[in-house]
Order: sequence, then C-alpha cells, then structure tokens
Amino acid sequence: MLKIDNLRVNYGGIEAVKGISFEVPDKSIVTLIGANGAGKSTTLRSIVGLVKPAFGSITFDGEEITKKDTPYIISKGITLVPEGRRVFPDLTVLENIKIGAYLRNDSLEDDIEWVYSLFPRLKERSWQLSGTLSGGEQQMLAVARALMGRPKLLMMDEPSLGLAPLIVKDIFSIIKEINKHGVTVLLIEQNANMALHTADIGYVLETGKITMTGSGKELLADESVKAAYLGKKK
Repeated sequence: MLKIDNLRVNYGGIEAVKGISFEVPDKSIVTLIGANGAGKSTTLRSIVGLVKPAFGSITFDGEEITKKDTPYIISKGITLVPEGRRVFPDLTVLENIKIGAYLRNDSLEDDIEWVYSLFPRLKERSWQLSGTLSGGEQQMLAVARALMGRPKLLMMDEPSLGLAPLIVKDIFSIIKEINKHGVTVLLIEQNANMALHTADIGYVLETGKITMTGSGKELLADESVKAAYLGKKK
C-alpha cells in the first residue's frame, strides 16, 4: 500500500531522515521504533505532506504523492493522529468527531455509531467539552476523529504518550480492532514492547536510518532490541 524509497528530509542544515526505505503492506500493522530524535515523527509528517522531502519518493496505492499537498494526500485515504492529541477543547466530543469528516458530503450516522462502538466512553460524553476529558479519553477522541475520514492508512504518532498503563492496553486493543476492520496502521511509539507485540512488521530507526527490520516477534526476541528498547540486559 505504502512504499518509501530513499527518503531524505532536512530541517535547516540538519538531515533528520537519511535515505530510509520501507514498505507498509495493505491491511497490516507496521511500527517504527526508536529513541527521541531518530526521525520517526518527521517520517510521518513527510508522508502526509506536512514536511517536504529533500530527496526520495513516497508511493501510496501505486501513485507517487511525494510532492502533493496535505489536503490531496488526506483525500486519497491517509490520516495522521498527531502526537499530543490536539483535540478542539472548546468543542464537544461529537463536534470534534464530526470535524474528522470535513472532506465528506455523505451521511455520517453509521460511522459515528461505529466509532462509539470502539470508544463507548466517548458516547457517554458526547455533549461534554473535549477540553474536560482525561488524557486517555482525548487520545480516544483523536483516533475517533481520524477514523471519520474513512482512511485506508491510519498513521499514529506516539498514541500511548503520557497515558496510564491500563489505558495504554485499551488503546492498543483498539488499534488491533481498527485493523480487523481493514484499516492499515503505521504506528510510531516509544513503548516498543506494546508496539512490537501489536505489529506485523517492525522497523528500528536510529539517527535517521533504519538499522533493523523484522516481524514484531523477531524484533522482540532480538538481544540488541531488548537491550536498547525493552529495558533488558543482553
């Protein structure tokens, strides 16, 4: 579904992404893991058109989208759930959800009921101002809003950041459920343990370069990954 080929991205005079290549198969869950500053968020922002690459190509569903603008890329079926949730605090839960469908002109009722089935807590709080929700509920709302665009590819930037362990488990269970409904997921996450347990394929990104590739299970079993990202000694 998504193919990244020799992608290079600069911030000022700094090369943040240094010629990475990887693929995201249709209906899979793929994760990029790595430390802060490895280039993970920059990669996602490049895919959705928020940052323009200096070199390389991004192909989605057979179409090169490297130089396309963000609204066009979103219209093709790629949605990004950014780090930090970024809900609209002065709007209700339901109003936030509907904003996710701003490119659509059809009925939203069935999709609203679907996201409420994924996130029952949001249904209970439909008329509550989003700024009064807990951090976990705001993360759920950010995902629900993204799903209203009916994405083919859902990209998520650190969905577990700052959340309690029980809420993190809920979020990853929902990611699996979303994937079962045919949505491809590209996930970047500092909680490498949860990410690799969830993902079909994992890539390790270090200082702008991909240093390892494998299935989630293979990377979980790798001694260097254990030492660097899972808090286990070699």
